[in-house]
Amino acid sequence: MLILLPPSEGKTPSAAGDPVDLAASSSPGLSRHRRKVLTALRPASARRDALTVLGVGAGLADEVARNTRLDVEPAGRAADVYSGVLYAAADLASLTGEAAELARTSVVTVSALWGAVGPDDRIPAYRLSMGTELPGIGRLAPSWRPHLETALAPRALDDVVVDCRSAAYLAAWRPARGTDWVTVRVLRELDGRRTVVSHNAKHTRGLLVRHLLTRGGESPRSGEELYKAAHELVGTTLLDATHTAGPSCSSVLELVVR
Repeated sequence: MLILLPPSEGKTPSAAGDPVDLAASSSPGLSRHRRKVLTALRPASARRDALTVLGVGAGLADEVARNTRLDVEPAGRAADVYSGVLYAAADLASLTGEAAELARTSVVTVSALWGAVGPDDRIPAYRLSMGTELPGIGRLAPSWRPHLETALAPRALDDVVVDCRSAAYLAAWRPARGTDWVTVRVLRELDGRRTVVSHNAKHTRGLLVRHLLTRGGESPRSGEELYKAAHELVGTTLLDATHTAGPSCSSVLELVVR
């Protein structure tokens, strides 16, 4: 399986360590475009209107300022740096043994700055979203698309793609037609009605990721096998799980919570 995650808004800077080494990161074919985006981000983050350019509020000024020195900032494992709701639930940093190895080979975070990031890749905390139009680069999603196609399409071949990304990151790369591509949606049931969840949806996706990495046995290799694995959570984490055809992907896995 290939599990695609969005990066978290919340990031925990590494307190110590060497700076990022692009050549040592997974998907080394992305290094050239990573360097191009990194080079463009530095002056954009130093501008007087940097907050506007990056689409963030004044409360994130310090994080934007950090963008100007990412080549010297301490880098840490992505599993430790990404610390938002989804990552707190998945708790990739605590995995050991076979579960940690499965995460290393199966989990990819699609990033506006790094393209594709593995849990063990060392990165500094940064502030950049895929919806940004970065001076010198343009809109980031289409700029990454051909590079992510080269990096991710071979990994998706003859496997199931478990897609937990948001719309902005979906725009950067979509699996080809014919790929067993399953997007994960969270619904809440109240008084017999099911509605799409925004609050807490990231937490539920994170719990699914944790389960897929730690459940033992063979990993899912198809949408149907993924559904069966998710259904193991019904009665504890989930009220129900359904698997239906999708409008733009091959299918949708719906996780139902109370």
